[in-house]
Amino acid sequence: MPRIDPAELSPEEAWKKAKEVCFDLLAARPRSKDELRQALRRKGFDDELGERMLSKLDSSGLVDDAAFAEQWVRSRHAYQGLARNALVAELKRKGVDGEVAAQAAGEIDRESEEQRARELVRKRLRSMTTVDEQTALRRLLGTLARKGYPQGLAYSVIRDELKNAGAESTLLDDAVTD
Repeated sequence: MPRIDPAELSPEEAWKKAKEVCFDLLAARPRSKDELRQALRRKGFDDELGERMLSKLDSSGLVDDAAFAEQWVRSRHAYQGLARNALVAELKRKGVDGEVAAQAAGEIDRESEEQRARELVRKRLRSMTTVDEQTALRRLLGTLARKGYPQGLAYSVIRDELKNAGAESTLLDDAVTD
């Protein structure tokens, strides 16, 4: 299909095309306003038309950054194992206001975050049967750090899970926990 230049369209046709672009994106998954704004810019729509479209989508309830952030947090925490810090950073990169992102990530309590960290460590430990304890420790800390878990929580969870797995080392006994 040939690429259409929105500047060559009548205002009505441009509006219709911009609406189509937004609806296609929203059909795939929920989006933040900024994601839609960037998509419209990439497609060549002017900012004025984009902002009118986003305003219309917002007023009709089709785009809601707070609802998007809540859904994103639930999904990414459950399926990717991301901690609150990582989720807030992702949402900010998607153009969600920092306060809205923090509020959505606040839905994950410390217990839930700790439980998810334990699940990640247990899963990762199963594939580390042939490595020494120091290597396992380094890899587990790296895994949790990349997913945004605080250092104190990571040390605590890894220490407990290594002991539960039968490790005899005291590698983490001197570590500071929060």
